[in-house]
Amino acid sequence: MNVSDKRARPAAPVQWLHSRPVNHTTMPAPTPVIPAMPATRLIAPRLSLASCVRTYIARNTVDTPLHDPAQRLNRFPASALCSLTFFIEGCAEVVEPAALASGPLAPALFVGPQTRPAVSYNPGAVRAFMVIFYPQAIQALSGIDLIACVDGWFPLADVLDPEWDAMAQAVLGAPDDAARVAIVEQFLDPRWQQLRAHDSSQPGAVGDWVRRLAAQAAAAGWGHGVRNVERRIKAWAGQPMRTLRRMHRAEQSFLDARDGIEEGKVSWADVAARGGYSDQAHFCREAREITGHSPTELARVSRDDESYWVYRVWS
Repeated sequence: MNVSDKRARPAAPVQWLHSRPVNHTTMPAPTPVIPAMPATRLIAPRLSLASCVRTYIARNTVDTPLHDPAQRLNRFPASALCSLTFFIEGCAEVVEPAALASGPLAPALFVGPQTRPAVSYNPGAVRAFMVIFYPQAIQALSGIDLIACVDGWFPLADVLDPEWDAMAQAVLGAPDDAARVAIVEQFLDPRWQQLRAHDSSQPGAVGDWVRRLAAQAAAAGWGHGVRNVERRIKAWAGQPMRTLRRMHRAEQSFLDARDGIEEGKVSWADVAARGGYSDQAHFCREAREITGHSPTELARVSRDDESYWVYRVWS
């Protein structure tokens, strides 16, 4: 079976529970039993790390297993952000891009900035923990060459130094998510505060980070021409400023429209206009490049298909 050919989750059968004969003229209709969905949650970093770590993601399908292989796919959009991903239980394999599909991934991974949508697959139940970094932060902390890491998924020990690997091993052995967060923050906080002592920038969301990155690149070092600034931005973030702005604009457009999406009353033309796109077709084209779907398709699959869980939790 080719798991990448699977698409939307089939509707779960409705199970009706009756403890005794029911008089339908006087008794309400029984309540359908809805299968529990896997636990996935965002965990905010401490304030002192807010300009370094965007969020933590904890994902658990061990307690509520997904029996349909199509629902054990994990679909990720293109993103300027980087991550450390830990498989506490279970494992994952890359499905798309096919060039990276080479068996189970390492228990501790570094995932670089992604210019295209990607898909992974869990052969069985997993308990995973992710640390999502702003790319400039992970580059400053580790000295990693982000340009070489674009679209890559690497064993953490292959790209980060032994101190990072020791932290990763502690995370893999931690008893719960709270302990994992504590280990990561105990490792990152003193290093990040030392860097920030020489940086006047303040914590902010992705849009603030993108704007701040441009300002810092323009002010840093010798050579303030456009090409020098672009080279600094690409070295710090792995991708050019134009790409970073496109990704941020698409993400923010979906976040701003989430209430209308949930109510089924969204106007994509209005979303495109508010997001600064030239027209709805422009918005749809960029959304497809980043997610693999048009806005309408993405709204549907992120609601109905468990493999799009990252889109739901992110919004």
